[in-house]
Amino acid sequence: MFRVTNNTQDPFHFILTGIPGFEASHIWISIPFCCLYTISIVGNTTILTVIHTETSLHQPMYLFLSMLALTDLGLTLTTLPTVMQLLWFNIREISFEACSPQFFFLHGFSFMESSVLLAMSFDRYVAICRPLHYTSILTNEVIGKIGLAVICRCVLAALPSLFLLKCLPFCGSHLLSHSYCLHQDMIRLVCADIRVNSWYGFALILLIIGMDPLLIVLSYTLILTSVLTTASWTERFRALSNCLSHILAVLVLYLPMVSLSMTHRFAQHASPLVHVVIANIYLVVPPVMNPIIYSVKTKQIRQVIFHFLSQRKVH
Repeated sequence: MFRVTNNTQDPFHFILTGIPGFEASHIWISIPFCCLYTISIVGNTTILTVIHTETSLHQPMYLFLSMLALTDLGLTLTTLPTVMQLLWFNIREISFEACSPQFFFLHGFSFMESSVLLAMSFDRYVAICRPLHYTSILTNEVIGKIGLAVICRCVLAALPSLFLLKCLPFCGSHLLSHSYCLHQDMIRLVCADIRVNSWYGFALILLIIGMDPLLIVLSYTLILTSVLTTASWTERFRALSNCLSHILAVLVLYLPMVSLSMTHRFAQHASPLVHVVIANIYLVVPPVMNPIIYSVKTKQIRQVIFHFLSQRKVH
């Protein structure tokens, strides 16, 4: 049996996998992927530009939205190189040294997106349940501290997995199941005791994938209770309408994330195509959908975008 550690002089290489059963059609499959990546980059860059240049949008809600756009942009740029080079040029080999930072940033940005959505739910709670204290509670200093806490949380969550994986030997197959490096995928190729890694991964699922949605649900339960007991039907509709974009962003992230996690843990013998499709939906769809959701559903952003477009047409 072939056995190698990550510290040997001969570098260990993984083999990436495209779309199982559709290898001959990769060049055609690259077209929708290229369109989705382009929409994600243009959409999130537009959101960041609009919020940065329009002073009226320098408010807590939009500052959190800019954090979400940065996270989506980071997630897109992390997977884009390996996915497109595989689909366009059939470059499947990737070294451990290149794979490790990709999975670190991949999981880090995923955790960061979850954390930002949690922070945005707190923002909605304060805006609806404590409107008179909104600006005094969510000051720029507080928002900066929340952003720093989100970064620290995600780095500290993803970093131990990187160090634990670097200490383990790989043997046998080099073949990964996706066109990018996922920790769940890489750990399958280790020929050593991986109980520490497995328990740590399970703890992360509970603390992030489990806790964040529960806290978001709690915030919306408090919002709903407050709205139903104190407001008229018109005010109730307006308050819930202001939350709709965030609710859609939460669903777009967590439904594929939970599906991917459950598939890796409980459906290991399912068709490889199932794993690949769910993983690609999880990583590609949220960065594409979030700027569309907020551009369509948020009147202020939509107005600023139309204003910029009209100015360009005049010039």
